[in-house]
Formats: sequence, C-alpha cells, structure tokens
Amino acid sequence: MIVVTGATGNVGRHVVDELVAAGAEVRALTRDPDSARLPEGVAVARTEDLPLAGAEAIFLNPAVVWGKGAGELLGEATRAGVRRVVTLSSVSVLFEGPGNPIGDHHRELEAEVEASGLAWTHVRPGAFASNAFQWAEQIRKGDVVYGPHAGAHTAPVHEADIAAVAARALIGEDLVGQAPVLSGPRSLTFAEQVTIIGEALGRPLRYEEIPPEAAVEAMTGGGVPTEMAESLVRMFGESVGRPAEISPETERITGRPARTFAQWASEHTAAFS
Repeated sequence: MIVVTGATGNVGRHVVDELVAAGAEVRALTRDPDSARLPEGVAVARTEDLPLAGAEAIFLNPAVVWGKGAGELLGEATRAGVRRVVTLSSVSVLFEGPGNPIGDHHRELEAEVEASGLAWTHVRPGAFASNAFQWAEQIRKGDVVYGPHAGAHTAPVHEADIAAVAARALIGEDLVGQAPVLSGPRSLTFAEQVTIIGEALGRPLRYEEIPPEAAVEAMTGGGVPTEMAESLVRMFGESVGRPAEISPETERITGRPARTFAQWASEHTAAFS
C-alpha cells in the first residue's frame, strides 16, 4: 500500500495515476474525499485522519504540513511500519541565504524526513508549469499579461514528470537516498511562456512588465505573505538574462524526455479560455 498526501493537487493527482498504472495499491489522502474523483479502486480518506496502517511508502506533499512541521505525520508513519518517504521538495533548497522562505521551508522538511530514520527520496523540481495559472484570469479577460520581469527565466517542469519520478521512488529502491533536481527541457522567459499559451489558444498574447514594487503589491493583495512575495520578485529579477539550468534527471529516471511547456499549455487551454 502506498499513501499519497495532497492526492488531488497538481502533482499528487498525477502520482495517483502513475501508481495505479503500475498496479500499486493506493490510499489517497485529501481534505475533501467526497469531491476527489480519483480512479476506481483507489481508497480515499481524509488527510486529517492520517490513516497510515498497512502502508509501506508515503508521498509527502509539503502543503499538508506547511507551518506546522511533519513531526506528527512522520511519527505516525514510524508507528504504522512505513518504510519509505518520498518528499515533494524544491530546487530552492540549494539556494542558501537570507530571504528565501520557500527554500527554508523545504530544507526544514527534508531535515525532518531524514531524521525520522525512514528511507527517503527528495524530489526537487524547479518552477512548476502550473505556475502559469497565475496569469489565467488576465488571459481570460484580454490579450495582455501584466507582471514583473518579462525577461525572467525558468525551465517550467510538467507536473506529470514530477509525478513520474516520484512514483518510481515510491515503488522501487533505486532512488533511495537521492534528491533528483527536475526541470523542463527548455529555459523560457515569462514573455515566451505567455506567447506559448497564446499559441495553444490560437490568439496572440503579450507580457507587459510592471515595476517590482507593483508586482509585490499585487501578490500581497492576493494573499501571498509579504516576505514570500518580495523573495519571489527578487528571484525573478536575478534570473533576467540568465537561462535556467536544464536537468537531465527526468529522462535518466523515466527513460523519456521531459514534457515541454507547449505540451502543458495545450493540455490546459480550458483554464485560460
């Protein structure tokens, strides 16, 4: 039995699909089991109940333990006889220094997992392709996306690729003790990503840069904590003119190339229409 936390999220839903396709027995944890709509045969339970009995491995989504640490979950896992934890971490753990709350959170989570005594794998993706959903409302209303640093580079990674790597770590032993960094196959600026979404929609879109201060204000107005908003906008600025590093790990682990951002955009046109 493999337990998947955050099972209806952008990555967790794909993890469930990968495990089911591999013939694994899956228990999916979600805050609202009644609306989960997961594949037939998947056992669905409430995250808060932590039903880990009989599980041999757990996919740990950091959103489940954000702000409170993973101690309760890991303690229950140990008592239940779980042997392995696969952590959805972040490449941001590699960027040490002040003003990196995302990296700090994931670094602390990785440390908790390693201290638990359970076998572990940390999956460290860079920017999710689904970060582009932040532009969806603007695109539905018009042809211009307003945001900071049009020339900021990321290599958006398809969530299904993150899930494919995580599933292999959950099922097999080959990735125990490893922390693969994942990226998409190409570094793209924000402006290029918006253009690609437009191509998928069949209409021209453009990205118009706004001052960093205005971007922080917009993010905090949308509920993002100030420290995190400032950190993100600063990180975007630092990546202007600096293409993101491309990792070979997805292909090494799964045996196929990483999915492109264009493929992701074509699969999610409904969100932008």
